[in-house]
Amino acid sequence: QFQFVESGGGSVQTGGSLRLACTAAGKSLNSYTVGWFRQAPGKVREGVSCIHGDGTTYYADSVKGRFTISRNNAESTVYLQMNNLEPDDTATYYCTAEYMRPVQQVCTKGGMTYWGEGTQVTVSS
Repeated sequence: QFQFVESGGGSVQTGGSLRLACTAAGKSLNSYTVGWFRQAPGKVREGVSCIHGDGTTYYADSVKGRFTISRNNAESTVYLQMNNLEPDDTATYYCTAEYMRPVQQVCTKGGMTYWGEGTQVTVSS
């Protein structure tokens, strides 16, 4: 059972940057595909970026070239560096994980059981 903890959200202006972090209390994420999802008010939750245990990554088209996902296995932490933020990036960001599942499946099919409480990202114009 996972207890995900997301951190790093905040309020920035258009063009700003934030770095989100995802850890799992008492559990190593190193062998898991970890995904960042987001949900804006009135919209469905969508996959933003995912990273496999072998380092393979996936990005939604809307964030390609602006967001970078990475993992620090020594810290068992997955980061999402978000640059050149836009108002449409405003949402609550969540992380989740699935054991060794392909990144595109995690990010586009969903179906994960455990989710964190999320961290709010607000981008103003």
